[in-house]
Amino acid sequence: MMGTTPSPIFKVLSALLSYPTADLVAAMPEMRRAIENELSLTGLQRATLMVLIDGHVGHDLIELQERYVDHFDRTRSLSLHLFEHVHGESRDRGQAMVDLLALYEKRGLALARGELPDFLPAFLEYCAMLPREEALAMLAQVTHILGGILQRLQKRGSPYAAVFAILCALGADDGAAVVTATADQESDPGPDDFAALDRIWEEEAVSFGPGQSGSSGCGTETLIAKLRYGRRAAPSTQQGDRP
Repeated sequence: MMGTTPSPIFKVLSALLSYPTADLVAAMPEMRRAIENELSLTGLQRATLMVLIDGHVGHDLIELQERYVDHFDRTRSLSLHLFEHVHGESRDRGQAMVDLLALYEKRGLALARGELPDFLPAFLEYCAMLPREEALAMLAQVTHILGGILQRLQKRGSPYAAVFAILCALGADDGAAVVTATADQESDPGPDDFAALDRIWEEEAVSFGPGQSGSSGCGTETLIAKLRYGRRAAPSTQQGDRP
């Protein structure tokens, strides 16, 4: 049943947003087959994901890694750490990390040492363990953040925009449309223009789990620095293979 069984698309999208490695590139044919068999995607969505996959196959691995780092590590407004885009009281942000980690642990998702629970590939791997409707509800809670990242990737002409477009479509809500429209009117500051980025990324809070709403998220400079260093190996697109 569509609503009660996990959807493999989340695991594929998690892998596509992971740091490029030789193993990830080798898994691209498997991801291609999973995308071709995913009924929830439109023909256009499949085609844009194939562009990203084809961009990995046969290209220099160092160049792929440099592009990834330039996008998601050096450019703060494109950070894959969800709480990097949330401002507020540090105790709230810390508690949000704890709450999200607790959700992962309930499903048996163990993070490697040094990994942070708000890293988007980890979040998507968790969603891949949930019944589809529950996963979509979780995704909807962060779509306002993903919509802004999507807009910035589109401005760069990045093939990674395909992943965010699909995530925003899956978790579509009014918040995503508002943030994307706002981002379209903003300048796109450089990766080291922290003052400008702080003015832009004053998003609404992110809270996780059923019935969560309204709590404010936040962070200190120390926590922000830690958020920028999380990285995980790309998960396999097969279900149930994580130790």
